[in-house]
Amino acid sequence: MNRPWILAESTWAEVRATRFDLAVLPWGATEAHNYHLPYATDNIQSDAVAAEAARFAWERGTRVTVLPCVPFGVNTGQLDIPLCINMNPSTQAAVLADVAHALEAQGISKLVIVNGHGGNDFRQMIRELQPRTTVFLSTINWYKVVDPKDHFTDLGDHAGELETSVMQHIAPGVVRPLDTAGDGAERKSRLAGIREGWAWAPRQWTKVTADTGIGDPRAATPEKGARYFARVTEKIAEYLVELAALDTTDPYR
Repeated sequence: MNRPWILAESTWAEVRATRFDLAVLPWGATEAHNYHLPYATDNIQSDAVAAEAARFAWERGTRVTVLPCVPFGVNTGQLDIPLCINMNPSTQAAVLADVAHALEAQGISKLVIVNGHGGNDFRQMIRELQPRTTVFLSTINWYKVVDPKDHFTDLGDHAGELETSVMQHIAPGVVRPLDTAGDGAERKSRLAGIREGWAWAPRQWTKVTADTGIGDPRAATPEKGARYFARVTEKIAEYLVELAALDTTDPYR
């Protein structure tokens, strides 16, 4: 299947002949995901979400190119878990700046990060970079686009029902049987402010969870994943279409 919206699958002749409206950069992480999902889960999901949203947008006339996924995220709380690969925020900021400046020089004026890892937070990086580039920068956490409460019973945030269901839909061949998964039990903070959500501190993963998951995956199904994935990618596609048409010199009503 020819997918002209995927840069990694495109040729120079095809790219040269296309005037792209915007670029999408999937960004994930390489980390443990309980016993049943692979280390590349965040990358697989970010890639799939970006590709499907771009397909919808392309079919509506928006010329979008999906860049190769950045496979490393902020994993400072998982440094004691073998082969969890950390990329510090300062390194991410440098990578993002290099990508933005390359696009700017090539005439692509809009860039969207599709983020798939909770440890990544690009907002402050964008605040710092935006005054130094003419590329309009924005970021999406794909797992926050649609309220998961309408689709899933367990709302754990790592390798739980949501992520497992989506992986069962988009990459069933790499999902191990659910009877091999841990229950994703989470130890809660002793600090009331953190438990109530108005204070924050990074989690040291091996002290929070025994199986590296947070959230019980055992109610996951590919059907739930398909429904959620469809709603998420359709909404992101709408954003890409709107962004492509946006006059970035006058972006407010």
